Amino acid sequence: MQRFLLSVLLTFACVASSGCVRRTLRISSTPPGALVWVNHREVGRTPLEIDFTYYGNYDVQLSHDDHEPLLTEAGAHPPAWDVLGADLLFEVAPFQMRSVVEWHFDLEPRSDDLEALVERARSLRSKTAATDDSTRPMTTVTVDADGRVEGAEEDPNDDDTSAR
Repeated sequence: MQRFLLSVLLTFACVASSGCVRRTLRISSTPPGALVWVNHREVGRTPLEIDFTYYGNYDVQLSHDDHEPLLTEAGAHPPAWDVLGADLLFEVAPFQMRSVVEWHFDLEPRSDDLEALVERARSLRSKTAATDDSTRPMTTVTVDADGRVEGAEEDPNDDDTSAR
């Protein structure tokens, strides 16, 4: 009787150890070929698949030539069968389960238009100036086609002359 129970127990242990849950992130982008970092670790170029261990939110960065870099957060949420409690049953089940989380990112083309950049800077400056309580005066500057700043003035209240 003891041998029978021991063999049943060993058989159950072997069968139970064969199961597991494989968790995969499938990341794609438009355009393809973007370099991807997940939680500040380089993982490859899109489209790609990587295995992960924990569900939750991840910091994601994508970069591609001629496109604006993208820094965002993406979530990996568990399927109903992989939540706390039920996941234990699937981890020891005699079959393999697979959880695939798909992320797709659209990258915007990079604009090298200097005038558009200056206009965006002015717009942001006016937005922050409305909420900024500092008394420091603002100076308007222009940038010529060669990227030189024209109209920059020395600040008479700046006492740090050693940096100049």
